[in-house]
Amino acid sequence: MSNTYGDWLRQQREAAALTQEELADRAFMTRSHIAHIEAGRRVPSREDARRLDIALGTGDVLSSFLPQGEVAIADYFESVRELEQQAVTIREFALTYFPGILQTKGYAHALMSSAFPPVSEEVRDKRVVTRLERAKILEDPVTPVMWALLDEAVLRRPVGSEGVMAEQIMHLVRLTEARRIRVHVLPFDVGLHPMLHSMLSLMWFEDQPPLAYTEGHGAGRLIDSPSAVQQLQSGYALALSDALPLKESVALLKATAKDYGHHG
Repeated sequence: MSNTYGDWLRQQREAAALTQEELADRAFMTRSHIAHIEAGRRVPSREDARRLDIALGTGDVLSSFLPQGEVAIADYFESVRELEQQAVTIREFALTYFPGILQTKGYAHALMSSAFPPVSEEVRDKRVVTRLERAKILEDPVTPVMWALLDEAVLRRPVGSEGVMAEQIMHLVRLTEARRIRVHVLPFDVGLHPMLHSMLSLMWFEDQPPLAYTEGHGAGRLIDSPSAVQQLQSGYALALSDALPLKESVALLKATAKDYGHHG
Protein backbone atom coordinates (compact mmCIF):
# COMPACT_ATOMS: atom_id res chain seq x y z
CA MET A 1 0.00 0.00 0.00
CA SER A 2 1.31 3.41 -0.86
CA ASN A 3 2.29 5.24 2.30
CA THR A 4 2.59 8.83 1.07
CA TYR A 5 0.52 10.15 3.98
CA GLY A 6 2.51 8.28 6.64
CA ASP A 7 5.81 9.33 5.09
CA TRP A 8 4.59 12.90 4.99
CA LEU A 9 3.67 12.83 8.68
CA ARG A 10 7.06 11.36 9.60
CA GLN A 11 8.87 14.05 7.60
CA GLN A 12 6.87 16.81 9.31
CA ARG A 13 7.56 15.28 12.73
CA GLU A 14 11.30 14.97 12.06
CA ALA A 15 11.43 18.51 10.67
CA ALA A 16 9.95 19.66 14.00
CA ALA A 17 12.64 17.62 15.82
CA LEU A 18 10.01 15.59 17.68
CA THR A 19 10.05 11.92 18.61
CA GLN A 20 6.90 9.86 18.12
CA GLU A 21 6.36 9.97 21.89
CA GLU A 22 6.69 13.77 21.99
CA LEU A 23 4.28 14.22 19.09
CA ALA A 24 1.84 11.82 20.70
CA ASP A 25 1.90 13.87 23.92
CA ARG A 26 1.27 17.12 22.04
CA ALA A 27 -1.55 15.65 19.93
CA PHE A 28 -3.18 13.72 22.84
CA MET A 29 -2.62 10.39 21.06
CA THR A 30 -0.59 7.26 21.84
CA ARG A 31 2.89 6.66 20.47
CA SER A 32 1.79 3.35 18.92
CA HIS A 33 -1.03 5.13 17.07
CA ILE A 34 1.48 7.60 15.60
CA ALA A 35 3.74 4.69 14.64
CA HIS A 36 0.88 2.90 12.86
CA ILE A 37 -0.01 6.02 10.88
CA GLU A 38 3.59 6.60 9.83
CA ALA A 39 3.94 2.93 8.81
CA GLY A 40 0.79 3.15 6.69
CA ARG A 41 -1.14 0.66 8.81
CA ARG A 42 -3.75 3.18 9.92
CA VAL A 43 -5.36 6.35 8.65
CA PRO A 44 -6.00 9.02 11.30
CA SER A 45 -9.52 10.18 11.98
CA ARG A 46 -10.30 13.74 10.95
CA GLU A 47 -10.08 14.79 14.61
CA ASP A 48 -6.66 13.10 15.00
CA ALA A 49 -5.43 14.82 11.83
CA ARG A 50 -6.62 18.19 13.17
CA ARG A 51 -4.72 17.64 16.43
CA LEU A 52 -1.60 16.59 14.48
CA ASP A 53 -1.81 19.78 12.42
CA ILE A 54 -2.02 21.86 15.61
CA ALA A 55 0.84 19.95 17.26
CA LEU A 56 3.09 20.33 14.20
CA GLY A 57 1.98 23.81 13.19
CA THR A 58 1.09 22.63 9.69
CA GLY A 59 -2.14 24.60 9.30
CA ASP A 60 -4.75 22.24 7.89
CA VAL A 61 -2.40 20.25 5.63
CA LEU A 62 -2.74 16.89 7.38
CA SER A 63 -6.49 17.37 7.74
CA SER A 64 -7.02 18.34 4.11
CA PHE A 65 -5.18 15.43 2.52
CA LEU A 66 -6.55 12.48 4.43
CA PRO A 67 -6.69 9.36 2.19
CA GLN A 68 -10.20 8.72 0.91
CA GLY A 69 -12.19 5.83 -0.53
CA GLU A 70 -11.57 2.13 -0.91
CA VAL A 71 -8.44 0.31 -2.03
CA ALA A 72 -7.78 -3.16 -3.37
CA ILE A 73 -8.19 -5.88 -0.74
CA ALA A 74 -4.62 -7.09 -1.27
CA ASP A 75 -3.28 -3.60 -0.50
CA TYR A 76 -4.88 -3.54 2.94
CA PHE A 77 -4.52 -7.21 3.80
CA GLU A 78 -1.08 -7.00 5.37
CA SER A 79 -2.10 -4.02 7.51
CA VAL A 80 -5.24 -5.81 8.69
CA ARG A 81 -3.25 -8.94 9.48
CA GLU A 82 -0.78 -6.97 11.60
CA LEU A 83 -3.61 -5.24 13.45
CA GLU A 84 -5.30 -8.59 14.15
CA GLN A 85 -2.14 -9.66 15.96
CA GLN A 86 -2.41 -6.66 18.29
CA ALA A 87 -6.16 -6.68 18.91
CA VAL A 88 -7.47 -7.64 22.35
CA THR A 89 -11.04 -8.10 21.05
CA ILE A 90 -12.20 -9.11 17.56
CA ARG A 91 -15.83 -9.34 16.47
CA GLU A 92 -16.46 -10.70 13.00
CA PHE A 93 -19.60 -10.65 10.89
CA ALA A 94 -19.70 -13.07 7.95
CA LEU A 95 -22.29 -12.63 5.23
CA THR A 96 -21.22 -15.22 2.66
CA TYR A 97 -18.08 -17.10 3.77
CA PHE A 98 -16.64 -18.16 7.11
CA PRO A 99 -14.27 -15.46 8.43
CA GLY A 100 -10.71 -15.97 7.21
CA ILE A 101 -9.32 -16.22 10.72
CA LEU A 102 -11.64 -19.21 11.38
CA GLN A 103 -11.19 -21.08 8.10
CA THR A 104 -9.82 -24.61 7.89
CA LYS A 105 -7.17 -25.54 5.34
CA GLY A 106 -9.68 -27.45 3.20
CA TYR A 107 -12.21 -24.61 3.22
CA ALA A 108 -9.59 -21.93 2.44
CA HIS A 109 -8.16 -24.07 -0.37
CA ALA A 110 -11.59 -24.60 -1.93
CA LEU A 111 -12.44 -20.91 -1.61
CA MET A 112 -9.22 -19.73 -3.22
CA SER A 113 -9.46 -22.32 -5.98
CA SER A 114 -12.56 -20.47 -7.18
CA ALA A 115 -10.80 -17.09 -7.32
CA PHE A 116 -11.41 -14.92 -10.38
CA PRO A 117 -9.31 -14.17 -12.23
CA PRO A 118 -7.69 -17.56 -11.60
CA VAL A 119 -4.33 -17.74 -9.85
CA SER A 120 -1.56 -20.31 -10.11
CA GLU A 121 -1.37 -23.24 -7.69
CA GLU A 122 1.74 -21.69 -6.16
CA VAL A 123 0.00 -18.38 -5.45
CA ARG A 124 -3.10 -20.16 -4.14
CA ASP A 125 -1.07 -22.36 -1.79
CA LYS A 126 0.85 -19.35 -0.45
CA ARG A 127 -2.43 -17.56 0.24
CA VAL A 128 -3.78 -20.61 2.09
CA VAL A 129 -0.66 -20.77 4.26
CA THR A 130 -0.96 -17.04 5.02
CA ARG A 131 -4.60 -17.45 5.99
CA LEU A 132 -3.81 -20.33 8.33
CA GLU A 133 -1.02 -18.30 9.90
CA ARG A 134 -3.61 -15.68 10.89
CA ALA A 135 -5.51 -18.30 12.86
CA LYS A 136 -2.54 -18.90 15.16
CA ILE A 137 -3.59 -15.97 17.32
CA LEU A 138 -6.35 -18.25 18.62
CA GLU A 139 -3.71 -20.55 20.12
CA ASP A 140 -3.49 -18.07 22.97
CA PRO A 141 -6.19 -19.28 25.39
CA VAL A 142 -7.39 -15.79 26.33
CA THR A 143 -6.47 -13.01 23.89
CA PRO A 144 -7.99 -11.88 21.61
CA VAL A 145 -11.55 -12.31 22.78
CA MET A 146 -13.29 -13.51 19.63
CA TRP A 147 -16.94 -13.39 18.58
CA ALA A 148 -18.27 -14.58 15.23
CA LEU A 149 -21.70 -13.54 13.99
CA LEU A 150 -22.70 -15.62 10.96
CA ASP A 151 -25.53 -15.11 8.53
CA GLU A 152 -27.19 -18.50 7.99
CA ALA A 153 -26.16 -18.25 4.33
CA VAL A 154 -22.58 -18.95 5.44
CA LEU A 155 -23.65 -22.40 6.64
CA ARG A 156 -25.86 -23.17 3.65
CA ARG A 157 -23.53 -22.11 0.82
CA PRO A 158 -21.41 -25.16 -0.12
CA VAL A 159 -17.71 -24.41 -0.54
CA GLY A 160 -15.78 -27.44 -1.73
CA SER A 161 -17.11 -30.87 -0.89
CA GLU A 162 -19.64 -31.85 1.76
CA GLY A 163 -16.70 -33.16 3.79
CA VAL A 164 -14.98 -29.77 3.62
CA MET A 165 -18.14 -28.05 4.85
CA ALA A 166 -18.68 -30.52 7.68
CA GLU A 167 -15.05 -30.15 8.81
CA GLN A 168 -15.27 -26.35 8.67
CA ILE A 169 -18.47 -26.18 10.69
CA MET A 170 -17.21 -28.64 13.32
CA HIS A 171 -14.02 -26.58 13.62
CA LEU A 172 -16.19 -23.72 14.89
CA VAL A 173 -18.11 -26.06 17.16
CA ARG A 174 -14.89 -27.27 18.79
CA LEU A 175 -13.58 -23.72 19.29
CA THR A 176 -16.91 -22.71 20.80
CA GLU A 177 -17.21 -25.70 23.10
CA ALA A 178 -13.64 -25.06 24.26
CA ARG A 179 -14.85 -21.52 25.13
CA ARG A 180 -12.21 -20.01 22.89
CA ILE A 181 -14.75 -18.16 20.73
CA ARG A 182 -18.45 -17.32 20.74
CA VAL A 183 -20.56 -18.05 17.67
CA HIS A 184 -24.04 -16.70 16.94
CA VAL A 185 -26.08 -17.42 13.83
CA LEU A 186 -28.53 -14.99 12.24
CA PRO A 187 -31.23 -17.31 10.84
CA PHE A 188 -32.92 -16.66 7.53
CA ASP A 189 -36.26 -16.03 9.22
CA VAL A 190 -34.88 -12.84 10.79
CA GLY A 191 -35.23 -11.32 7.34
CA LEU A 192 -33.48 -8.01 6.75
CA HIS A 193 -30.87 -6.97 9.29
CA PRO A 194 -28.35 -4.09 9.59
CA MET A 195 -25.37 -6.18 8.42
CA LEU A 196 -26.58 -7.25 4.98
CA HIS A 197 -24.23 -4.93 3.08
CA SER A 198 -20.84 -6.65 3.54
CA MET A 199 -18.58 -8.58 5.86
CA LEU A 200 -17.28 -6.67 8.88
CA SER A 201 -14.41 -7.02 11.29
CA LEU A 202 -14.36 -4.90 14.46
CA MET A 203 -11.15 -4.66 16.49
CA TRP A 204 -10.34 -3.16 19.87
CA PHE A 205 -6.83 -2.48 21.23
CA GLU A 206 -5.17 -1.71 24.55
CA ASP A 207 -3.44 1.50 23.52
CA GLN A 208 -5.14 2.85 20.42
CA PRO A 209 -8.66 3.59 19.18
CA PRO A 210 -10.84 0.78 17.81
CA LEU A 211 -11.24 0.31 14.08
CA ALA A 212 -13.36 -1.53 11.56
CA TYR A 213 -12.58 -3.31 8.30
CA THR A 214 -15.11 -4.03 5.57
CA GLU A 215 -14.85 -5.79 2.24
CA GLY A 216 -16.93 -5.53 -0.88
CA HIS A 217 -16.38 -6.79 -4.41
CA GLY A 218 -12.64 -6.51 -4.99
CA ALA A 219 -12.16 -3.66 -2.53
CA GLY A 220 -11.46 -3.32 1.18
CA ARG A 221 -11.75 -0.40 3.56
CA LEU A 222 -10.03 0.16 6.89
CA ILE A 223 -12.13 2.59 8.95
CA ASP A 224 -10.65 4.75 11.72
CA SER A 225 -13.23 7.51 12.04
CA PRO A 226 -14.62 7.25 15.61
CA SER A 227 -18.16 8.11 14.54
CA ALA A 228 -18.12 5.62 11.66
CA VAL A 229 -16.64 2.86 13.82
CA GLN A 230 -19.23 3.52 16.52
CA GLN A 231 -22.02 3.32 13.95
CA LEU A 232 -20.74 -0.04 12.71
CA GLN A 233 -20.40 -1.29 16.29
CA SER A 234 -24.03 -0.32 16.91
CA GLY A 235 -25.18 -2.09 13.75
CA TYR A 236 -23.32 -5.20 14.84
CA ALA A 237 -24.92 -5.07 18.29
CA LEU A 238 -28.37 -4.66 16.75
CA ALA A 239 -27.88 -7.65 14.45
CA LEU A 240 -26.47 -9.69 17.32
CA SER A 241 -29.65 -9.02 19.29
CA ASP A 242 -31.61 -10.82 16.55
CA ALA A 243 -29.24 -13.80 16.38
CA LEU A 244 -29.74 -17.19 17.98
CA PRO A 245 -28.29 -17.56 21.49
CA LEU A 246 -25.00 -19.43 21.83
CA LYS A 247 -26.53 -22.81 22.74
CA GLU A 248 -29.04 -22.73 19.89
CA SER A 249 -26.37 -21.53 17.46
CA VAL A 250 -24.10 -24.45 18.31
CA ALA A 251 -27.04 -26.84 17.92
CA LEU A 252 -27.70 -25.44 14.45
CA LEU A 253 -24.03 -25.77 13.55
CA LYS A 254 -24.04 -29.43 14.58
CA ALA A 255 -27.27 -30.17 12.73
CA THR A 256 -25.91 -28.50 9.58
CA ALA A 257 -22.64 -30.44 9.82
CA LYS A 258 -24.69 -33.63 10.08
CA ASP A 259 -26.59 -32.63 6.93
CA TYR A 260 -23.22 -32.37 5.19
CA GLY A 261 -22.34 -35.89 6.30
CA HIS A 262 -20.59 -35.44 9.65
CA HIS A 263 -21.30 -38.25 12.12
CA GLY A 264 -20.11 -38.19 15.71
